[in-house]
Amino acid sequence: MSLHRKVLITGATGYVGGRLVESLLNSEFSVRVFIRDEAKIKDQPWGKSVEVAVGNANDYLSLRDALTGVHTAFYLLHSLNMGKKFDEIEQEMAANFARAAKDADIQQIVYLGGIANDKKASQHLASRAQVGNELAATGVPTMELRAGIIIGAGSASFEMVRHLTHRLPIMTTPKWVSNLTHPIGVRDVLWYLVNAAQLKSPVSGVFDIGGPDVLKYSEMMQIFAEVSGLRRRIIVKIPVLTPRLASLWIGLVTPLPSALARPLVHSLISEVVADPEKSISAVIPPPPEGLMGVREAMTLALARVNENKVKTRWSDATLPAHPWQKAQSDPAWAGEITYKDSRSAKAEASITSAWETIEEIGGDTGWYGSDFLWFLRGLLDRLIGGVGLRRGRRDPKHLRVGDSLDFWRVESLEREDHLRLYAEMILPGKAWLEFRLRKIPATPGSNEKDQIEIIQEAIFQPRGLGGTLYWFAIKPLHAFVFPTMLRNIVRSAKRKDYFGAAR
Repeated sequence: MSLHRKVLITGATGYVGGRLVESLLNSEFSVRVFIRDEAKIKDQPWGKSVEVAVGNANDYLSLRDALTGVHTAFYLLHSLNMGKKFDEIEQEMAANFARAAKDADIQQIVYLGGIANDKKASQHLASRAQVGNELAATGVPTMELRAGIIIGAGSASFEMVRHLTHRLPIMTTPKWVSNLTHPIGVRDVLWYLVNAAQLKSPVSGVFDIGGPDVLKYSEMMQIFAEVSGLRRRIIVKIPVLTPRLASLWIGLVTPLPSALARPLVHSLISEVVADPEKSISAVIPPPPEGLMGVREAMTLALARVNENKVKTRWSDATLPAHPWQKAQSDPAWAGEITYKDSRSAKAEASITSAWETIEEIGGDTGWYGSDFLWFLRGLLDRLIGGVGLRRGRRDPKHLRVGDSLDFWRVESLEREDHLRLYAEMILPGKAWLEFRLRKIPATPGSNEKDQIEIIQEAIFQPRGLGGTLYWFAIKPLHAFVFPTMLRNIVRSAKRKDYFGAAR
């Protein structure tokens, strides 16, 4: 029952937001999304089913315009990677949103925050609670749903548990892995969010949401080992492993960069357990089939990963630029100098096979040669706090704009035409890797066959002298890596044609 309401979703390109859009559309809501870059939803399965409002959360006018005509607004914005003052940024954004919501006559704000009932709550959790206060400050009815660890295929919390447990049969951990947590499956989070938009009258208040299980973080890892068919993990607790050291270690072992792992680790220092006095049950009952336990949620999430059916991932949200880099949105002239490594090759292959080869790049497929050098570059990136190569791919064969791809992000894509990747590794500047395809028809009356041309281009805009020195320092490696890549892409395209014809 949607009551024919129009809803607005902020954070629609994030992990929960992307799934919420689909859930609300399935419940027959009219959905508007508020995003910075419309291209990021072009390839989403729901991309053509929503209204799009383009703007920035710091821009009052674009927010007010986006909120006009909306009944319920979902606030799903976070700034975990914005540096030490991320809490100030979050509060400013929330205050701006609340003011715009009041002026646009919004009936209900729904905010997904984090459980923060411990007086020693981390800066991360304390900030989430303060955001809720800012949203409610202007008097617009604000329903704050507070969740702990969210378990689902692609969630940051699940990926951290999955990779730690898979890769470390014996692990040294901080003593606070014995603290209690209150996980909830992403399916149940979506249940509460969708139903919050269906309430007959506005509701204000703070409500904790959690699954049926309250357990230690170490017990979660053991449950994951069991559902994965792994042996029981040996966990040795040591008191000297600080949150900073733990987040750096997680950054090396798992796909999560240290910057994102740090607030997650800090949150584990507090016991994140739902307060019975803040129960949501009196306002929204649990799903008819009941809330998912940890074992069931992990089993379902693992099945989605194994079947390559991960709808959204923690890495879907764009990472902010490192201080050494310019922001991705900086104008082209901001770099002043642009260096390029341009190469091309012709091949007697179909453009479809060439595109399939290019679209499968990265992840388990690798980068078509020089894998050891790519591995070293990824390892170096992780050692200095970057994302490295372990993010992999959402889907092994298909990409869409906004997808994270190892330490790249898909910036532009037109099937059988071009693929443009933006580098999210830590660099003294900005970098792209682009592939373009061009058909070369055979000369009429000749015995020649149609050909294609594959154009491969690495582009770099340096930041200062350090960026220029970096480009020339790695140029000898480019002379080996990029020709090898292009040569192997041509071979793979021909091979696809050959085996396709053989079938």
